[in-house]
Amino acid sequence: MDRESFNTYVLAWAKRIGVAHKVKEIHLRPMKRKIASCSTKGRLTFDPSILSKDMKELDYIVVHELMHLRYPNHGKLFKAVLSSYLNSRVV
Repeated sequence: MDRESFNTYVLAWAKRIGVAHKVKEIHLRPMKRKIASCSTKGRLTFDPSILSKDMKELDYIVVHELMHLRYPNHGKLFKAVLSSYLNSRVV
């Protein structure tokens, strides 16, 4: 997947989840300690290695970060909603 396709992919998930209006920036840049992050201001950052992941893993990483625009922690509600999106994935 190239960068442009990846941005389109992330925005499609954001629209489906209902957080597209909160996504301000999508960046691909090397990260030392993690593969992705999300700021409270709507900046999503992903390590470029994400582009070579299989779709199931890519879905998990992208949806996980987008869910933080709704739920800032990893509580029960975060996990339940994340799981529901991943179990019904169609993008």
